[in-house]
Amino acid sequence: MWVITLYSNEKMSMFEFETEKEAREAFKNIKGCKILSEIIYFNQKNK
Repeated sequence: MWVITLYSNEKMSMFEFETEKEAREAFKNIKGCKILSEIIYFNQKNK
């Protein structure tokens, strides 16, 4: 999962994307202070 975090006018918004390609395309079009992050989940099973 990919997330764009946008900071503007004392407000924070987050947008989620399934693929890196669609996240990077959206990132190019969003104006303002923004961060692109890849979210990786590690699942650990207890024995």
